[in-house]
Amino acid sequence: MAGLSEGQTPVLEIDGTLNSNDGNSRGNKGNDKAVVLVGEENSNSNIDTQNQQGGSGGGSEREMPSMHRSGSRPQLDLSKAAIQGNFEVKNPTILLPNQSDDISHLALDIGGSLIKLVYFSRHEDQSIDDKRKKTINERLGISNGNRRSYPILGGRLHFVKFETTKINECLDFIHSKQLHRGGVDSRHWNPGVQVNDNAVIKATGGGAYKFADLFKERLGVSLDKEDEMDCLVAGANFLLKAIRHEAFTHMEGQKEFVQIDTNDLFPYLLVNIGSGVSMIKVDGDGKFERVSGTNVGGGTYWGLGRLLTKCKSFDELLELSQRGDNSTIDMLVGDIYGGMDYSKIGLSASTIASSFGKTISDKKELADYRPEDISLSLLRMISYNIGQISYLNALRFGLKRIFFGGFFIRGHAYTMDTISFAVQFWSKGEAQAMFLRHEGFLGALGAFMSYEKHGLDDLMVHQLVERFPMGAPYTGGRIHGPPLGDLNEKISWMEKFVLKGTEITAPVPMAPSGTTGLGGFEVPLSKGSTLRSDASALNVGVLHLVPTLEVFPLLADPKMYEPNTIDLADHSELEYWFTVLSEHLPDLVDKAVASEGGTDDAKRRGDAFARAFSAHLARLMEEPAAYGKLGLANLLELREECLREFQFLDAYRSIKQRENEASLAVLPDLLVELDSMSKETRLLMLIEGVLAANIFDWGSRACVDLYHKGTIIEIYRMSRNKMQRPWRVDDFDAFKERMLGSGDNKPRPHKRALLFVDNSGADVVLGMLPLARELLRRGTEVVLVANSLPALNDITAMELPDIVAEAAKHCDILRRAAEAGGLLVDAMINTLDGSKENSPSVPLMVVENGCGSPCIDLRQVSSELAAAAKNADLIILEGMGRALHTNFNARFKCEALKLAMVKNQRLAEKLIKGNIYDCVCRYEPAR
Repeated sequence: MAGLSEGQTPVLEIDGTLNSNDGNSRGNKGNDKAVVLVGEENSNSNIDTQNQQGGSGGGSEREMPSMHRSGSRPQLDLSKAAIQGNFEVKNPTILLPNQSDDISHLALDIGGSLIKLVYFSRHEDQSIDDKRKKTINERLGISNGNRRSYPILGGRLHFVKFETTKINECLDFIHSKQLHRGGVDSRHWNPGVQVNDNAVIKATGGGAYKFADLFKERLGVSLDKEDEMDCLVAGANFLLKAIRHEAFTHMEGQKEFVQIDTNDLFPYLLVNIGSGVSMIKVDGDGKFERVSGTNVGGGTYWGLGRLLTKCKSFDELLELSQRGDNSTIDMLVGDIYGGMDYSKIGLSASTIASSFGKTISDKKELADYRPEDISLSLLRMISYNIGQISYLNALRFGLKRIFFGGFFIRGHAYTMDTISFAVQFWSKGEAQAMFLRHEGFLGALGAFMSYEKHGLDDLMVHQLVERFPMGAPYTGGRIHGPPLGDLNEKISWMEKFVLKGTEITAPVPMAPSGTTGLGGFEVPLSKGSTLRSDASALNVGVLHLVPTLEVFPLLADPKMYEPNTIDLADHSELEYWFTVLSEHLPDLVDKAVASEGGTDDAKRRGDAFARAFSAHLARLMEEPAAYGKLGLANLLELREECLREFQFLDAYRSIKQRENEASLAVLPDLLVELDSMSKETRLLMLIEGVLAANIFDWGSRACVDLYHKGTIIEIYRMSRNKMQRPWRVDDFDAFKERMLGSGDNKPRPHKRALLFVDNSGADVVLGMLPLARELLRRGTEVVLVANSLPALNDITAMELPDIVAEAAKHCDILRRAAEAGGLLVDAMINTLDGSKENSPSVPLMVVENGCGSPCIDLRQVSSELAAAAKNADLIILEGMGRALHTNFNARFKCEALKLAMVKNQRLAEKLIKGNIYDCVCRYEPAR
């Protein structure tokens, strides 16, 4: 906002160009329809929402005012703008009564039991004037002008819960983070922002009306009330389209994630199970109809349960059901037929013939029945009826899948199993009950989406990365996260967390063996974790919005692509890898603390990191699917996230520098040796060199032991001497024929090669750089692909240009290619042969891969890598993380070479039926 001088007319300056964004949402009606059941507390009222048009996404038929989105800021709403105070006052405040941009990153769903917050915090824009990157981007055809710089600069979407009875704690939390005034981070992206004391927060739920005055009194903000049904639908649509591991089935205690085809999402049935139940048929973004409902819902269970068991809370009632045996109360088919099945009509002896029916003939008083049995009988009675009614409505509209959620579900395993069995039974297996991981936040998400200016509706699944920081603020349990992002508070909280950790990471009790009497089904095998009020606190992470992530364009079939090669669904496999990570933890902590100078502060942070990561591992051992589909790559990524959270940005910094210097010192001699060989011999030596150099991996316990037995060069030479063919996976001859030709088949140089590099030191300097040099010599453009963020001793894209520049001092091929690729901004001298040859050269470039892990998920790569891939016809994946832990089974449209030395015995046995230090050279022709 421009300052005002006396006598001037107020002027509002709006930065950036205006453009429209239509969301690109589409829903093709197909045979595999979806039924979704989700819910909130106060949804039993008979709301007449026939053919409602609501929500905020594209595709709505409701007429709405035209909404333009700015390329750098949201468009300001200037309607009814006015000057506050006298015109004589210097720089008077201009009030925008219809403008909510200052705090539009916060939305609330205030229910009868829980308050749900969704808020957005922006990443700081840390763009720097990097001439190298600019040159490479120009060569790759990447223009920063094509990217939206606001509002999605990149940021985080946070999810927080409070009990409604603790609304004052919720208000304190909002105030502590200044969410009602633009957020504590708003000064970073717009230092000149002025506080809007007449700000408006989007809210839904009954509490938006009940507590409106309290928000005005405590925070000075007004609540802009959004329709609850609109918000539920908008939130569900967003989750199903934007998050990969959002939907799951739950049968016999097993959670299995289901990928929804966003092109065939609509129509589906959204069943909202709160105090009562509403069933909403969703036909598209903003298009829905409430088609049915029932007054028998969560309120019924809680109300009757309270009268019959004297329980003080909903959670206590659910906990009782864990230990119940409903056969003492329910009349079963076997009770009627003398323990026999009624097989003629397909009813087993354990089928519930009549809920609570056995109490008719029992001469008992209420006090004679166990509260646990009453709670379980009541839970099954209500769950089965909801499941049956939901399926009948699904059948009515030809829908196949059902998603359950809401206050009644609460992530409770028995509840989900019971509903799932009901749907499966009545549909004869043709329909599925499904659930949503973020189901408790549907309303808040929908309210958040109603701001529209965020432009989140067209974000795709690969642009959202879910992360799980241990110190993230959450509430609702007996241990609360820190209210602010202060590191000291985070560490203190972590220390308290460990002291009381059993309250959160307690083992899951097994279901009682005597539990029987499911309505027409066998006894579920669900472990059904003891319900804790904070049970889902660690299940919902922070969604990092990274608009520059894209799907790798060279995947042969992106929909079928699965990066992980290790299946952690096998509990013994999971236990093994958890043990490996735990054993490696002390060494990692030592390296992390040393990287920060070994100070007392670093030691305290290191201890907090170890506790946080250990707590995550314990949580995942208890429930492997808590954070979504779990693979080894996810565990390694989680470890790096925990390091970064406690401000260990590069734990192996000094080690990498030392290894790079040692390797660069011997590189000139290696290049001279290679140049003296024939093409055939040189190619074999280059591949052997990559495999031998890949031994340097600080993530491997076996290799860490080697580091204590010799210098980096001694270990490299030892590894080279052991390179004897045939290797465990040996496609070298096929690769050699492609590179050098055979007989009358002359070799055809590749146009562009993408080399996914791995470790620092000998791995990149003595292994991958010489291989890149050989490709350059043959006229192939080379793109070195490296990590965006540090992970173990992996080389990063920020570090790699300096290594190339140093290597180029001793090699004319590398020098000319690096200059052509923009890696050497200032022309270098001191070439190897002293020549002044200026002949055109193919470029050598460096791009970041978009991740900070030893592994890589090719569904989420940087836009730079995606651009570089479009003209590539050869991919070389190097290292255990990128070529074995992930992508070993990946197939590409172009040729691929996967190179790695196996440094884990378990992986060797599982993947290649070999041994530790076996080598993999896997060549795959273009598809």
